[in-house]
Amino acid sequence: MKVIGRFAWPLILSGNPQQLWVRCLPGQAAQVAEQLKAFPEIQFVMTTSGTCDIYADLYPLRGSDVNDLLSNRIPSLPGIKSVESRLVLDSRRVGQSWRLGRLSRAQTEALAAHVVPVNQPALRFMEELTDVEFGTMCELGHNARASAAEVARTLDVSSSSAYRAIQMLLATGAISPRVEVEPSAVGFPLTAIISLQVKPKLIGTVLDRLATHDSARMISMVTGKAPVVFHGVFTGPDDLAEFIIRDIGALPGIQTMDTCVGVTVLRRYWMDRESVFIGEQVEDLLRR
Repeated sequence: MKVIGRFAWPLILSGNPQQLWVRCLPGQAAQVAEQLKAFPEIQFVMTTSGTCDIYADLYPLRGSDVNDLLSNRIPSLPGIKSVESRLVLDSRRVGQSWRLGRLSRAQTEALAAHVVPVNQPALRFMEELTDVEFGTMCELGHNARASAAEVARTLDVSSSSAYRAIQMLLATGAISPRVEVEPSAVGFPLTAIISLQVKPKLIGTVLDRLATHDSARMISMVTGKAPVVFHGVFTGPDDLAEFIIRDIGALPGIQTMDTCVGVTVLRRYWMDRESVFIGEQVEDLLRR
């Protein structure tokens, strides 16, 4: 478990995320996945079993050339056979919305009284942040519990300057604290990504229905022949089978489906499996 800061996407991105479905030459998946981790734009990467060998989320950070990444740099990596990219058009649920579901209704309602609403970001562009504010945002990104004194020491500024920067970033919604939990450590070792081909008029209904499921970590509408992608975590194969039969089977308009099961998660929210946050690479790219 780690308390991190979620960046307001308009501040750090130049466009919508892309989902990457990578097929590799035999025996090359692990090597390719490690190479993908060298790109600061890769926010999530996982080796899989199924129709693709690697699934990854690419976030077009400001300063990066997404067309070059998708057309040249990533497809030319040794060991890659093909790359299918799907532009994310709508996200109905994201990772920070996932809950363990271990609290009673009364406990959940009691905690809800203490929720601090997260503001919509008033800042729109990176250029509006001062160097101190930008540096503070990067520090809070990998440790949202950092104190003003800690930030001040890292950035070599006064504690009062660091405190003002922290308060501004939180108040404007430029960054919001979240707890990142490793699902496998709390009883959900199986990760599955399910692509669904849905009748166009029912895409919205399917997205809304899936977004309410307890296993859902990411629900997206994307480009391509399968416009709905469900990313969820499960207690095991039986749990996944029940979800497919009972929940997906009850959805209207489903035409076909394809399931990829995670083998190894190498990076989640820019944190590598060994818990190393790649904030320095992200910061370097955004400063360019």
